[in-house]
Amino acid sequence: MKVIISGGGSGGHIFPAIAIANALKERIPNLEVLFVGAQGKIEMEKVPKAGYKIEGLWISGFHRKLTTRNLAFPFKLLSSLWKAYRILQGFQPAVVIGVGGFASGPTLKVATWKGIPTLIQEQNSYPGITNRLLAKEVNTICVAYDHMERYFPKNKIVRTGNPVRQDIEITAAKRKAAYEYYKLDPTKKTIFLFGGSLGARSLNDAMLANADLIGQQNQVQVLWQAGKLYIEEFAASATAKLPNVVVKAFIDRMDLAYAMADVVICRAGALTISELSLLGKAAILVPSPNVAEDHQTMNANALVEVDAAILVKDKDCANDMIMKALSLLNDEMQQEELAKNITTLAKPAASNEIVDEILKLVPGKLKG
Repeated sequence: MKVIISGGGSGGHIFPAIAIANALKERIPNLEVLFVGAQGKIEMEKVPKAGYKIEGLWISGFHRKLTTRNLAFPFKLLSSLWKAYRILQGFQPAVVIGVGGFASGPTLKVATWKGIPTLIQEQNSYPGITNRLLAKEVNTICVAYDHMERYFPKNKIVRTGNPVRQDIEITAAKRKAAYEYYKLDPTKKTIFLFGGSLGARSLNDAMLANADLIGQQNQVQVLWQAGKLYIEEFAASATAKLPNVVVKAFIDRMDLAYAMADVVICRAGALTISELSLLGKAAILVPSPNVAEDHQTMNANALVEVDAAILVKDKDCANDMIMKALSLLNDEMQQEELAKNITTLAKPAASNEIVDEILKLVPGKLKG
């Protein structure tokens, strides 16, 4: 009773993959899970920390711009197809699951050649190239957004939502603990700003560009994740200019940060949006311009269309982000409306629904 989960390249791919693995293990305690990722990517660190084995493929993306790096792509692809074949031949999985990212392409391609049941989980409203290429050959496609028949065969689509971490639920006790943990004032309104684990320069620049405005807000405080890449550059200025701001390199307790946030400012990655939906948080979304096919803007637009979030373009960040956040913070009716609408998009049982679809593919082997 074995399963392979393949993909990664970013937290938005690998954290849902780990959530699926955990849900599978809960349902089938004697299941053996093997991950297949891309050498040098985040999954090679995060998967072992989660308690799972992982094999790495020598694979990377094909660059659309003319570059000498593309000369190695055919060799990487052939190498990865051959290694994926050897992994599947040796491990003998009952089913192979792809979560997007470079490594899932060769792994699922080989699985379809071998006649092994396959399922892909697409997190975004605009699918990545790997999942689009695999769509016609896999058995089932689990998605998080409506209207995905524009990209995938309609008869294969199941709307399950995105799996999210299980520790983010909000309670009164957790909210109280959050203020103590981050040394913030429970009597003040709180903005939580983050741009991913490494940080986002435009969001950070917008904070300092609006330092005078932020400093004038006596009843407002900000928890700011500047990111590992930028903490040294921004921490000193924040400490000097912004006494009502706590700046961190990394937020190690996202559950506590979410718990005390009245308004969230963040990128528009699929995993983040799924968490905001589950928690019902009023949010300012600033899509990253540095992602494939601008899919974060499409994610954000899917929420804006149903009045579930506010979008600020990255290029307008310095002028609009803080102004709109403060305006939202002072408009409780709008906060409630955004929170109510984003909650309708939540799929709290996503992990279990995906497991249900996996079990349908190989009921004899997995159910014993």
